[in-house]
Amino acid sequence: MPHKVEEVMTRDPVTLPEEAPVVKAAKLMRDRGIGDVLVIGDGRLCGLVTDRDIVVRAVAEGRDLATTPLATLCTCDVVTVGPDQDVAEAARLMREKDVHQLPVVVDGRPVGVVALADLTPDLTRDLTPGHASDPAIGGIDPEHASGRAPAPA
Repeated sequence: MPHKVEEVMTRDPVTLPEEAPVVKAAKLMRDRGIGDVLVIGDGRLCGLVTDRDIVVRAVAEGRDLATTPLATLCTCDVVTVGPDQDVAEAARLMREKDVHQLPVVVDGRPVGVVALADLTPDLTRDLTPGHASDPAIGGIDPEHASGRAPAPA
């Protein structure tokens, strides 16, 4: 069973510069089948923009998606982890902050992303009520770890 974030993270996260237009992020999300993009400034993580951010903070406000820079609507207070951090700690942090993924950074620079779905079935089983080796973490349902609803039967 993996013990460090670097063992389960997705390397080379999808990033865009803070001055990139919102439409560029939307197209990247569509083309890559992802729900968010890391926003960087001077090579350092400065925010995260989600598909929901685009809808609520840009489309619903009538902004011009071709000219509005990501910096104006991204979430800047992003919870992060380091690659050497323990996977159980990352899972605990996701639960406490109610997030489904965390950017992985080294000296402020994004090197990966760890998602709840990246956690191994063994870890998620251990963190589920009734199996919890650490009761403070419990509550992760491995069948719904991706945050998506199960497919109809």
